[in-house]
Order: sequence, then C-alpha cells, then structure tokens
Amino acid sequence: MSKLEKRLGGQTVVLESKPKIIATHSVVGKKESEGPLKDYFDDVVKDDQNGKKSFEKAETSMMIKAISNVIKKGNLKEEDIDYLLAGDLLNQLTSTSFMAREFNIPFFGLYGACSTMAESLSLAGLILDGGFANHVIAATSSNFSAAERQFRFPLEYGSQRKEQAQWTVTGAGAILLGRYGDLPYLTHVTTGVVKDYGIKESDNMGAAMAPAAVDTLYKHFKDTGREPKDYDIIVTGDLGKIGKSLTENLILDYGYDIRGVYTDCGVEIFNNDDNDIKSGGSGCGCSAVVFCGYLYKQLMAKKLKRVLLVSTGALMSSTSSLQGESIPGIAHAVSIEYM
Repeated sequence: MSKLEKRLGGQTVVLESKPKIIATHSVVGKKESEGPLKDYFDDVVKDDQNGKKSFEKAETSMMIKAISNVIKKGNLKEEDIDYLLAGDLLNQLTSTSFMAREFNIPFFGLYGACSTMAESLSLAGLILDGGFANHVIAATSSNFSAAERQFRFPLEYGSQRKEQAQWTVTGAGAILLGRYGDLPYLTHVTTGVVKDYGIKESDNMGAAMAPAAVDTLYKHFKDTGREPKDYDIIVTGDLGKIGKSLTENLILDYGYDIRGVYTDCGVEIFNNDDNDIKSGGSGCGCSAVVFCGYLYKQLMAKKLKRVLLVSTGALMSSTSSLQGESIPGIAHAVSIEYM
C-alpha cells in the first residue's frame, strides 16, 4: 500500500503496520492522586513544586521521571529510542526542552496546547508506520501552578475562579511505541484543523475547544465510515463539564449521538464534589495521565477493546489574550485497539 493510499478522506490516515504501545507511565500531583482514578497512576509527587526551586523545574522533573520509567518498563535503553516527541504549555516549551537535555535522544518539541498528547502520539504512529523508527516516545506534561502563573494570575493574587474555569492538571505522561508485540495498537490518526468561534474568555476554554472536538469527531466518522457505537469509549482531552455538554449537543447536528460512549478526561480525573475545580480538569497532562494511567491499563486488561482518544487544545498565549484575541481550538484523534 502506498503512502497516499493510506489516506482516508480528507484528514484521516490508516496506520497499516499498527504501531504498538509497549508501555506507558504516568506521574501526577497530590490533588490528582485523590480523584476517582487514583488507583491507576504510577507515581505521585507530594506537591506542585516537587522539591524543586520552581514550578517549572518541578514540571521538568515529572516529565523526566515519566520518560525514564517508560524506557525501563519497555526493557530498553536510552540508545534504543529513535525519537522523542514531547511538548507542554509553557513559553518556548521550557519544561520539555529542559527535560530533553537530560536524554541523548533525537528530539522534536511540539506545541499543540492541551492537544499535545494526541499530537505526539499521532506523529509517533506516522513515523513508525512509515518505517522511519523502531521505538518512539510520545510525552507531555502540565503543572497547575506554572500554568496559572503564565496564562492567568499568580497564585498569590487570590483571584476568584468562575464556574466555567478549569483546574490545570499537574501531571506528566509518556507512551513508548514500537513496531512489534501483542499489545494495544494504533489504527487511525485524524488530524484536526483549527477552529475559532470567537470565544475570548481565557477561563472558558471548554467552550473555545468544543467546536474543534466536534469537527475532528465528525471528520473521523466521515473518513473512516465508523460510528460512535464502534467504540467502547470516546474520550476528549480536557473540555470539562461545559465543553463536554457542548460537544454532545453540537455533534448531533451532524447526525451522530455519542452520549452512550463519550466522556472527557477533565470530567473524570477529579472528584465532582471538589469546588476548586469548577468545570473540571485541563492542561496537557490531563489526557496524558488519564490515557497512560487508566485507559491503557483498561486496554491491557481487555476491558476496553477500541478507544478513540481526542485530545483538545486552546491555542492561545498570555500575550494574545491581553491583546483581545479570540481563542483558536484544535483537536487530534487517535484510534487505539486491542482485539
């Protein structure tokens, strides 16, 4: 099959070789470890600073731990990894770039905001399916305190959180992929396009990202001929309660009812009675740790056989928000199966 023949429709690629997920590793903060998915995470740090001098250094240390451990889980060495694909939320990908200097692995730094887990996983799958590598790591992270300081207000400011606000997940996830083994595998990648419906409030990211999630879901179903019922679970990255509800309703206009199989990582990761989180979780680490912790373990146990991960991202910066710009959204989808 030629590379062009691997394309389905306008935005989807079928991964003929079915790249395998060899192992995952998740690292979360204290708040995340107290939520409903607490039994599925690999490591817990005691607080957002993780014994470091800054929140940013803490985030770097969490990603280093996730990547180091996923290599060990795969019984591999650093030199066995052909590419490292990773990103985070911070300016110039500082957490990721400073992490990468600790490894002697060819590195691609990615910025897809909170969609980075699916973005890095998509590109890892394409690289492996193209025959350009034997082992690739996809990773991402976020830190509540570092993200608040960059995108909204310093914690010391004590600003009031609105009901639509979301709590950035403190967490890092790493996925090790290879070409062989009886393991969960990637079958399709649907790459999203940027959608912007004029939302300007930086604390209303669920509404800003929902149109992109809907568009990517629709394109995935249209390109592949699949329907929601073909999946055991469809999970978006971090739309929270408001964005999840919008997505469920908006996609009905395209003729698809996803409500029976759909949830959102930002809804699942925290306790619903925790008033701090408001609409739910967000951040690069949200879909990363939910997939690396919960969903992958469910696939390995064959309690889930077909998962559609749709990580969502709000492509804003602190500068663009101050300049009155609206918030573009993006969503990338990856189909993972273990039949």
